[in-house]
Amino acid sequence: MNARTDHASALPPLRVPRTLYDADHEAFRQMVRRFYEAELVPGMADWEDQGMVPKSIWKRFGDVGILGAGIPEAYGGSGDDFRFLAVATEEHARVGLAAPAFELHTGIVAPYLVHHGSDEQKQHWLPRLASGEAVASIGMTEPSSGSDLAGVRTTAVRDGDSYVINGSKIFITNGIVGDLIVLVTKTDPARKAKGVSLFLVDTSLPGYRKSRNLKKLGNKAQDTAELFFDNVRVPASSMLGEEHGGWKVLMSELVQERILVAVRAASTCEAALEATIRYVKDRKAFGQPVFDFQNTRFQLASCATKTQALRIFTDRCIEMHARGELDMHTAAMAKLYSTEVQDEVLDACLQLHGGNGYMWEYPIARMWADARVHRIYAGTNEIMREIIGRAL
Repeated sequence: MNARTDHASALPPLRVPRTLYDADHEAFRQMVRRFYEAELVPGMADWEDQGMVPKSIWKRFGDVGILGAGIPEAYGGSGDDFRFLAVATEEHARVGLAAPAFELHTGIVAPYLVHHGSDEQKQHWLPRLASGEAVASIGMTEPSSGSDLAGVRTTAVRDGDSYVINGSKIFITNGIVGDLIVLVTKTDPARKAKGVSLFLVDTSLPGYRKSRNLKKLGNKAQDTAELFFDNVRVPASSMLGEEHGGWKVLMSELVQERILVAVRAASTCEAALEATIRYVKDRKAFGQPVFDFQNTRFQLASCATKTQALRIFTDRCIEMHARGELDMHTAAMAKLYSTEVQDEVLDACLQLHGGNGYMWEYPIARMWADARVHRIYAGTNEIMREIIGRAL
């Protein structure tokens, strides 16, 4: 039996019921679950070896409506109820998948356009993003600046009715297959954060090029690249928001990015706990199931308690965000707490698998490797502590 695809059994009994989803959300969950199991799980091992999923998979995500979650119906989406995107993310994590990076495409990049784009920009890009015709990425990180977005060195210089962009970005998810980049630039390098501007960059433009697909510890089927901009000329109409107004836009959208990390982390903990309970009940050592050892039950009890607490907190944050009430400090707490609990739970679950936990064909190994970056991206956990600390 393939350990990765054996995920049909119920989760262990988590005692606090979930109340944030209605019948429509649960119907969507069942559809998404069937889609993932039928069209993603069978091919994922090969796609991990290849370093990306086929572009055709993005179209299938669009066909079933996942990419339209959060995009208004007027632009080809299904509306702005964040909970549908949360459901799709939960199910993606539940079956141990890290690709394609649709949360970035739909949950992070598309909102920049929905909330800050001109009607012309929305009309051009949002229907293509909702259908999967175009794949989106965001260009923040540079070789010399990670969490320090005010320190980016990529420049955009006005030249008539255009801007000329020069610079580079690194660790860009969807960087190989991407058709659209929300690019963070400096239009006034002397003003630091107040000199940041955002552009919608079509990757077919002359002067744009990408590196090889970067090899990573985890998330192996997500393509990741370094991007280069050599005198890339973009029309002034491709600016997203106002000139020098990019910093405020970035800060306003990071709340959703961080709660999405927490959504994935909570469901990953549940999936890891489920897989580990099955494993230790089947695996025998010294003539008895590993589950029968007191240490095993103690470890699982701790993991179950942490997972339940994380689930309750995350669900509350999802509800708040769906109503537009989640603030940046609580989102930072969710990102910080969820990723650190996730690493604790995954490490304990891997340990309970013994040597098999270190083997790639076991889902716990993939989960552990895929999760490690969560404490780094969307703002490092050190930055989360700084954000929280300033609000105390």
